[in-house]
Amino acid sequence: MPVIIFFIAVWYLSLFSQTFFNHRYASHAAFRMSKGWERFFFIFGYITQGAHYMSPHTYAIMHRLHHAHTDTEDDPHSPGFSRNFIMMMWSTQKVFTDIRVGNRVVDEKYMKNLPEWKGFDKWASSNLSRLLWVGAYITFFVFFATSPWQWLLLPVIITMGMVHGTIINWFAHKVGYANFVVKNTSKNLWLIDILMLGEAYHNNHHKHPSSINFAYKRREIDPVYPVILLLDKLKVITINRQIQPQG
Repeated sequence: MPVIIFFIAVWYLSLFSQTFFNHRYASHAAFRMSKGWERFFFIFGYITQGAHYMSPHTYAIMHRLHHAHTDTEDDPHSPGFSRNFIMMMWSTQKVFTDIRVGNRVVDEKYMKNLPEWKGFDKWASSNLSRLLWVGAYITFFVFFATSPWQWLLLPVIITMGMVHGTIINWFAHKVGYANFVVKNTSKNLWLIDILMLGEAYHNNHHKHPSSINFAYKRREIDPVYPVILLLDKLKVITINRQIQPQG
């Protein structure tokens, strides 16, 4: 049971840090926060993502490229240019790394108003940091795994960011429904969004990238939306604009 609880906690907490900070804040500037809170969420992202930590600075650049070039050869993760989701995520990881280490030239327009903490990002993204997290995970499993099958969850925890990315960047461009006509193949995956904290409303997001609420129709629920409203009331963040869901 401890391993299952740990797996669920890592799944949702790492996904929250990704969608709240890396995606809605860093990539789309849907709200603002002070430098102090920005660094708090850098650390929160590192703790929750662990071995699969994704630099918010790099993530934002790559995600902006995705929106600018969706479903074209310049899209960092288009299903249309990969044989399968494994090849797509392998390519995505290479693009991400090239941007992070400066091996990929990126137009300045994609690099404006990005959160940045170079020293922290360098450590959090290092191989040593990732190996230490993997060691911590293995130690936890040694002490708390109660069945051999639970060890199958270990590689998922280690690569969880890629697992989340595969669900949205592959399947949400392959299957699902669309609320909006957009110039790409983005779809909504309503049935599985209970696992994705609003991220599965991909078609909605491509229509309104800067919205703090990824849900649109009444049956769609974005669990992160009320959290954003609460943090705004608490003065942790300041919302820029919002699009209300429709009936």
